[in-house]
Amino acid sequence: MVTHVPAEAQGDERGALLAFVEAQRGAVRRSVLGLTEEQAASRPSASELSLSGLLKHVAETELNWLRLAQQRPNERARTEATWGDSFRLVDDETIPGTLAFWESVAKETEDFIRSVPSLDDTFPLPEAPWFPEEGRVSMRWLMLHLVEEIGRHAGHADIVRESLDGRNAFELVALERGEVWGG
Repeated sequence: MVTHVPAEAQGDERGALLAFVEAQRGAVRRSVLGLTEEQAASRPSASELSLSGLLKHVAETELNWLRLAQQRPNERARTEATWGDSFRLVDDETIPGTLAFWESVAKETEDFIRSVPSLDDTFPLPEAPWFPEEGRVSMRWLMLHLVEEIGRHAGHADIVRESLDGRNAFELVALERGEVWGG
């Protein structure tokens, strides 16, 4: 881990889970630091992933899981036909706009998790071949899944960014702080 996740207040499991999710969000956000829209949209590695596409995907994915937990319709739901658009900025979408959208989702996630009566409360999984029929998961599971999901894509972002300009996660943490890594 490139950054230290602060310890939660004693017994604040929600705070601990939120802190670990935020640490992974930070890694993805840092991946676009100092890049133009064109650089962030480029695909410099063997993968079809771009940094701006990863940014959008994790923001929309977090929103999707939040809406599932809230048992509300997802206003940005994807279909098989629009799935590819979740990995690239389209029309007038920009990195600042996507970051602002994700910030609002993150705030809503925190408010929701802090407001649920118990992390043991459950919600139904959507119908999909990879989920059990009539499966349910807890709010705790949701938060752990967000750590896993965003963390996986943070790793992708590390590789794409390093392929793009050679900057690694340590350098990006320093850049975010206005410092130079190793300087």
